[in-house]
Amino acid sequence: MPAIPRTILVAPDAFKGTFSASEIAQAIGRGLAQRGWPVELCPLADGGEGTLEVLVAALDGELVMAQTSDPLGRPIEAAFGLVEGRGGVAAIVESAKASGLDLVSEDERDPFGASTAGTGELILAARAAGARVIYLGVGGSATTDGGSGAIRAIKQGGGLGQSRLVVLCDVRTPFEDAARVFASQKGASIEDVRRLTQRLGGLARGYARDPRGRPMTGAAGGLSGGLWAECGAELVAGAPFVLDLLGFDPRMRAARAVVTGEGRLDDSSLAGKVVSEVATRARQAGVPCHAVVGQRALDAFGLRILDLQVVLEAGTARQLSAAGRKLAELL
Repeated sequence: MPAIPRTILVAPDAFKGTFSASEIAQAIGRGLAQRGWPVELCPLADGGEGTLEVLVAALDGELVMAQTSDPLGRPIEAAFGLVEGRGGVAAIVESAKASGLDLVSEDERDPFGASTAGTGELILAARAAGARVIYLGVGGSATTDGGSGAIRAIKQGGGLGQSRLVVLCDVRTPFEDAARVFASQKGASIEDVRRLTQRLGGLARGYARDPRGRPMTGAAGGLSGGLWAECGAELVAGAPFVLDLLGFDPRMRAARAVVTGEGRLDDSSLAGKVVSEVATRARQAGVPCHAVVGQRALDAFGLRILDLQVVLEAGTARQLSAAGRKLAELL
């Protein structure tokens, strides 16, 4: 009879605004290790904030700094990643590094003026660095410009050339719903949302392809849809892409259990986020799955859908390690 694996695979997403996925994994792993469990750390991302860090670290890439602009057009330096592979150089770009909500203070938020031009500039920098494929993680943006700023910057910079653009989307929202679903988080009033939705409709009608009605085209305020429509970008679901790229499935099947997590476990967690992707794969493989989250805001029905064995809340590094020790006792 084969021996039961003892290793615990720790595979969380970042806790937005507090801890990176790597920091979360390390803290939970310390707690498990203190109770004698061997651990394997597998920090994850879903295409949103933190994707650059996770993929560059896992793929042994390098960070490159580039001059770009923030959502309000101010000059900044932002990082992107380069990874050498058999298919040539690939780049990893994260829209939040140039167009992120965290780059503007709350009193500076400008739902109409915020632009994705800086993301377009980062894409051009990646092309200039020789990237044959550019993976763009979108999420956490300050913008609802339908990608118009990025498209303009790319076209003014000579286009993508021979580079292929793949957008890693953290939501399935279609283009026309981008303002309704996300703009209030970016400082938009109810009237602003109406006007932004009208603007998105006008952009969609003028693009080479109409992104409306297509899943994932509303990510980052319609950035994903604009790039699909005007630049021929391929849109893929971020969480499955990252898990596959990191070889998650064989690592999971070799583990006794999986511990995942995110900052807030709520209804949005069911729509393709890291926790739902990990939990689904674990259930299908018959591997127990647990979660450590910053805040649990999901009802009992939602928890049954995810089929998580245990959900613990932890908001500090000490609490995360304590959650690891608690899980060790339950295991």
